[in-house]
Amino acid sequence: MANDGPVEHGYPHLATVRAAINALYKRLSYDTVQAFSTSVAPVDVAFCDTDDLYLGAQRVAHEMVRHYRLPDARMIVGFREMSHAANVELAAGPEYFIELNDRFRTHRRDIGAALAHEVMHVYLHRLDLSFPGTRDNEILTDTAAAYLGAGWLLLDAFREDADSSQKLGYLTPEEFGYVLAKRALVFDEDPAIWFTSPQAYTAYTAGMELARRDTRQPPLTAAGWAGRRRYARDRRHAQDHHPPGASQPSGVPYSFTLDIPDIPGTPDSRADHDSHSPLRVSFPCPTCHQRIRVPVRGRVRARCGVCRTVLECDT
Repeated sequence: MANDGPVEHGYPHLATVRAAINALYKRLSYDTVQAFSTSVAPVDVAFCDTDDLYLGAQRVAHEMVRHYRLPDARMIVGFREMSHAANVELAAGPEYFIELNDRFRTHRRDIGAALAHEVMHVYLHRLDLSFPGTRDNEILTDTAAAYLGAGWLLLDAFREDADSSQKLGYLTPEEFGYVLAKRALVFDEDPAIWFTSPQAYTAYTAGMELARRDTRQPPLTAAGWAGRRRYARDRRHAQDHHPPGASQPSGVPYSFTLDIPDIPGTPDSRADHDSHSPLRVSFPCPTCHQRIRVPVRGRVRARCGVCRTVLECDT
């Protein structure tokens, strides 16, 4: 929790965020991800100053349990002084103890954001899905909460002006915006209408720009002129030099490979076989970031086996 301190911006964790989206699709399956097509509604986590602190926190925690489909989990919420925003004890269940920072006693509008993260810890714990290391695991948790419909609350808790700042979660505001944009493109849902923080809207707009850029990378047919020209040059280089393994041009997401079966014989016979081997291009799915590998032969329609996205390619 950044509280009146510097807030990191940009995309320093982008590779881990993309890996987290991919891990969600692989662990949950396409059908399960689709079941989260509706986000947590603002009215269901609304918390005003006249509400009883503990009863209100329990009500919001129950809403997170309902949204994440954890019907046999019970959250017991308390408050204490701590440096972090919140903490959850990941026991065997069905009861889980969540401690919130005392700051939330007077900043009740952000209790839903803190609980969105902590209850997601329980969800991932039950899935037995984690990343090695505390930092990457927390990034996975933020990404999962945002992609499965509750993380817009975490971005909305970001507020920054000349005198103060507040941010919850491990992702930067722009990274939260990116994950929410990826979700919005899949479910056709615009979370911007729920933001109360102007800074959250700005971060979401920046994230949407990057998310749309993912859909315009070669060899996708939506790629722009400059990208297509760069791709044609890299493809020509790969074809001319016949790389024995993989050719990864710098600064682009795609790479070229040759299929080389293990054929006995002299080095010359292997070289002759290489010259007739089909060139293939590998690139990340713009939806789930699963690597897709297709032959280089002009117009190709590819279907991602993980998220079922159909991609129009010009290889």
